[in-house]
Amino acid sequence: MPIYDFAIANEELADQAMELYYSCCGKSVCKGCAHSFAQSGNDDKCPFCNSDRADKTAEEEVADMMKRAEANDAASIFLLANSYHNGIVGLQQDHVKAMELYIRAAELGCSKAYSHLGTIYDEGGCLKKDKFHFEAAAMAGDEGARINLGTMEAQSGNMERAVKHWMISASAGQCGAMNNLLIAFNIGHVSRDAIDSTLTAYNNSCVEMRSESRDACIRWNIDHADESHWF
Repeated sequence: MPIYDFAIANEELADQAMELYYSCCGKSVCKGCAHSFAQSGNDDKCPFCNSDRADKTAEEEVADMMKRAEANDAASIFLLANSYHNGIVGLQQDHVKAMELYIRAAELGCSKAYSHLGTIYDEGGCLKKDKFHFEAAAMAGDEGARINLGTMEAQSGNMERAVKHWMISASAGQCGAMNNLLIAFNIGHVSRDAIDSTLTAYNNSCVEMRSESRDACIRWNIDHADESHWF
């Protein structure tokens, strides 16, 4: 009996970040909730502090984040690091400054910062450092980093460890990990029982992650894909 279609709920979510950050108060919310809030007539308001965001420029958003970064807000520090790394929103590209901020955000417990550091070290060929940071990100709940750990193990010939990483990540609803497991299954590295049990957990996680508001947000994002949005 062939493996049935596993992507019943999560292919779109795999390509979209479903978290929106508000620099005015330094809080994040599910984009589905933010979309519903905007559709209720509050498009230019923050759902937390109700401040008006309509006329704020990207530079003003950066200024807000810098204030919050001074107060050791990890999310703000991470986003500032991204801005320096990519040279966006009026900031000159500065990889040294970006690294300093990524490290600072990671030390404050930001899993995304650990994951980005892992990617940077991986691209630079620093294998020990990239694995350390991917492991730290995975332990903090970053399932994308766990996929990378699985890939690193597979490239080193440790398929058993690779499969374990992918099973954990797939069970949490990671589409990429489920894809990797299916490939591993087809070449004999995963048993039928293991793929079936992980598939069930994956589908259950996907269902839990979806909602009417998130689906509406995904459809809106697809329809407005050519528009520029910073956060």
